[in-house]
Amino acid sequence: MPDLLLELFSEEIPARMQRKAAEDLKTLVTNALVDAGLPYEGAKAFSTPRRLALHVAGVPAGSAATREERKGPRVGAPEKAVEGFLRGAGLASIDDAEIQSDPKKGDFYVAVIEKPGRTAIDIIADFMPGILRGFPWPKSMRWGTTSTRWVRPLHSIVASFGPETEEPDVVPFEFDGIRAGKTTRGHRFLADEAFDVRRFDDYAMGLEKHKVVLDADRRKEIILNDAKDQALALGLELVEDPGLLEEVAGLVEWPVVLTGSFDEDFLTIPDECIQLTIKVNQKCFVLKDPKTGRLANRFVLISNIVADDGGKLIVAGNEKVIRARLADARFFWDTDLKTRLSDNLPKLDEVKFHEKLGSVGERVKRLIALSAELAPIVGADETRAKRAAELAKADLVSQMVFEFPELQGLMGRYYADAQGEDASVATAIEEHYKPQGPSDSVPTDPVAIAVALAEKLDLLAGFWAIDEKPTGSKDPYALRRAALGVIRTVLENGLRIRLDKALRSALALQKADVSDPAGVIGDLLSFLGDRLKVHLKDEGARHDLIDAVFALEGQDDLLMVVKRVEALGTFISSDDGINLLAGYKRAVNILKAEEKKDGAPVTGKPHADHLQEQAEIDLAAAIDTARAEAAAAVGQENFEGAMEALSKLRAPVDRFFDDILVNADDPALRKNRLQLLAEIRDATHVVADFSRVAG
Repeated sequence: MPDLLLELFSEEIPARMQRKAAEDLKTLVTNALVDAGLPYEGAKAFSTPRRLALHVAGVPAGSAATREERKGPRVGAPEKAVEGFLRGAGLASIDDAEIQSDPKKGDFYVAVIEKPGRTAIDIIADFMPGILRGFPWPKSMRWGTTSTRWVRPLHSIVASFGPETEEPDVVPFEFDGIRAGKTTRGHRFLADEAFDVRRFDDYAMGLEKHKVVLDADRRKEIILNDAKDQALALGLELVEDPGLLEEVAGLVEWPVVLTGSFDEDFLTIPDECIQLTIKVNQKCFVLKDPKTGRLANRFVLISNIVADDGGKLIVAGNEKVIRARLADARFFWDTDLKTRLSDNLPKLDEVKFHEKLGSVGERVKRLIALSAELAPIVGADETRAKRAAELAKADLVSQMVFEFPELQGLMGRYYADAQGEDASVATAIEEHYKPQGPSDSVPTDPVAIAVALAEKLDLLAGFWAIDEKPTGSKDPYALRRAALGVIRTVLENGLRIRLDKALRSALALQKADVSDPAGVIGDLLSFLGDRLKVHLKDEGARHDLIDAVFALEGQDDLLMVVKRVEALGTFISSDDGINLLAGYKRAVNILKAEEKKDGAPVTGKPHADHLQEQAEIDLAAAIDTARAEAAAAVGQENFEGAMEALSKLRAPVDRFFDDILVNADDPALRKNRLQLLAEIRDATHVVADFSRVAG
């Protein structure tokens, strides 16, 4: 079957846009093929700095003819209905429609729409200009006097279509004056000549001969392997950076790995500052000494050319720039060290956190108060927690963080260490932002935990106070991340915190006036509950068991919620749990039916005088015992014990339904037995709402 080859050749495409653009091209073209009745066997997209390419294999030579019967209105229907039918069917006159009879509905019009098959090459030629005109670049530009818009000036288009056994044809389409052809160009500097291509295999090989590695993943592999090899030859290790690797692979078509060096004196700067300086300014990787774990005074750069001098001038140029940038970094470091973190605090009053929530300085005061309240709960020293909260944001006005905002917190730790602050205070300054994502670690030092929780609870309470909550996919203040950070910090450290009380304290400290604090707290707890559900589902917990626990009131102790869910999951998977759940659901279904019939809920305790049969006498006694034991176990936070207490209901419940007719003729007896079923429901709700459990 024929294959389709497309290439869009332009000036350099920004590295951050390349991979998505290639996938967008693949999606748009393959969707158009399928919509046109041309299913394909496979497709793969490629990108380099100067081209997007797409290979679609196994495309049919043409689309099949189709015949569609479209039913219309009844004969004699109003004129407007007939006109609408004609427009939709593409008929010029009602005389072009057929009339069919239906024994029940009478005669009605039918349009027979026949579409002849078309060649694939004509179909592709029709839809390609529209795809290119509407291509979803984040940013695009016009150039020259044409109306063409592309991410950068577009030079040529390759579009060939045909089977392997024949000479492929050029797909005949034009995009604002650029006609599709079969000619492309090689590397801008190493092989900048035009050459013709026929299909994908000779296209990829032709590019390789002209110093272009088409596949971005292969360029990444070349860069990574060569960088590791050169580091090993120097007795060093490459500090891997997946984001930087992706970026540099989008900057070169023919990657050449070189190594350079910088003065050892710069190693007095923190490693992270060196790495970020070299990465941000020169897109280079750093190397470390495996013996010490510290950075070495060497770096790896990726060139796009094979230089006649082996890259000496390229390395020298990069070394010169890196030397200047590291000198700046050392100046920032030395200057910041001359100012104590505490001396930076007045400057925070001049930094706005949010228009409605005040300055960063005001926020620091809230963090101090909240950290002090949380400290004894998490086992932290209150004085150290307050000091850590006081200094947590002080590095925001340092020169190093102004230059590299990514280093906030980390630089605060370095400055705190250098200025003799307690080790736990320094750690808390760095880690109070953690976790910053699902793969990030959580704080484990008690002081860091207190400040980290205060940071996130203040953030949540503040934005809830001004009604700036996440909506849909929009979450500009990363409040979902903050909520997940609270959850992970609490659970992974095994902390017992009543979030209701903690959130009330956080809300009371806010600058904004809140008309309904109880409503805000309730909504916040619901939000945290939803985040916990997502987290537990990701951990493999059943969603129905989570709902069964959350259906109970007062579930603001996350650790206990998780323990309830775990205990409930174990119980429900046992024979006793399965059978008790079946009995519970049977009881609830009977109650629902009777409550609906009577128009009132079943309430009140069953009377002992109305218990006639042994099965109901035994069940009543078992319920009293199980409920008391389960409640006592829950009070001791022994949820496994509570489940074990409920398991004792299995046999008497089974026997009750085997021996007892609930809807007895005697109204008093019937009411008593319904009250007994209600007792089953109420007893299980000591642990969880079993009505939410599937099965």
